[in-house]
Amino acid sequence: AERVAFILHDVFRYPFAEVAEIVGRTPAACRQLASSARRRVRVARPSATPAARRAGIVREFKQAWEAKDIGALIGLLDPDATAIGDGGGLATTFLDPIEGGEQIAHAWVEIARRRPATMTFLECTVNGQPGLVARQDGVTVTVFAFDVEGDRIRRIWVVRNPEKLRLWTTG
Repeated sequence: AERVAFILHDVFRYPFAEVAEIVGRTPAACRQLASSARRRVRVARPSATPAARRAGIVREFKQAWEAKDIGALIGLLDPDATAIGDGGGLATTFLDPIEGGEQIAHAWVEIARRRPATMTFLECTVNGQPGLVARQDGVTVTVFAFDVEGDRIRRIWVVRNPEKLRLWTTG
């Protein structure tokens, strides 16, 4: 009833008297239902972090990662962040999601320590959002997508599956 009252009144501009007939409630009750639905919509909307700020956070993450700065990485990651790897059984990656900002920071420092000297990281747009691409000898080997909420990274998707990287391969 809440959704119906909201849609009929706010979207299709039905008066509450007509909404009441359709829903089988009083016009006052329909007003309350629509008001409640409006509140739910406002609360459900994620806070929009401006694109420039998201890009800045990804850039800061890249710099902290390259510097192996655990403290800075932890500061950029939400305490409940998750990192998910996809090697598709064809490339090495972590098998289970990494849960927690501190655990992710430690894992990324370990990755930085093992990084080949010929690997470079580039800031790129990934799925319409700021992301990173790792290239080795001119070939894309990993794509990192980020979900940034507020000033923290909530999720990192690490794609290493060569089948999924075909469109990214440049060399």
